[in-house]
Amino acid sequence: MPVLTQELAFPDPTQARTDGLLAVGGDLSVERLLLAYRMGIFPWSSAPISWWSPDPRSIIPLGGLHISRSLARTLRRCPWRITLNTAFRRVIEACAAPAPGREETWIEPLIIEAYTRLHQSGHAHSLEVWEGDALVGGIYGVAIGGFFAGESMFHVANDASKAALVTLVSHLRDRGFALFDTQIASPLTRSMGAIDIPRRSYLERLGAAVDLDARFN
Repeated sequence: MPVLTQELAFPDPTQARTDGLLAVGGDLSVERLLLAYRMGIFPWSSAPISWWSPDPRSIIPLGGLHISRSLARTLRRCPWRITLNTAFRRVIEACAAPAPGREETWIEPLIIEAYTRLHQSGHAHSLEVWEGDALVGGIYGVAIGGFFAGESMFHVANDASKAALVTLVSHLRDRGFALFDTQIASPLTRSMGAIDIPRRSYLERLGAAVDLDARFN
């Protein structure tokens, strides 16, 4: 298993193990994180830092989101207010908090600090769902050019994370993004249209997407 040093470099992602693990070590600097995402690599846990590039890779086609009739009815009622980049730290901390069915988390304090720095540098973004003054759902991720990697989402109100995902996909499409990476599909993302594609195909799409002149904000 390759062990990273302070040199700003990664192995070829096609050298990852069958479970997707590529390397361990290194750091979580803004520069290393941006290089990782440009190469189709992402961190998962910080003790030790591990770097992954799974095959296949899960994406949500920006023109292929599935919205159930019940969710469509909820969205038409518009019970929430949705904002962008107004409470990044609160969103990532909520994603890290224990929840039913999720007693452990990979979003450890070092991860929170690293992605907060990435947010401050203009590359990590959040979408918030509010009910009055209460934060009831949200999602955060990383944007480079026309590429967005969804990292995690949370909800404390029914369908709030689904509403966040629907709004995010619409926003990415309107802003000219080409690739929405969901890394490894969950039951929720699968139900809303996530598909698996070979890593080779993913890397080709990634290379084209990061060079697009798209802006999240």
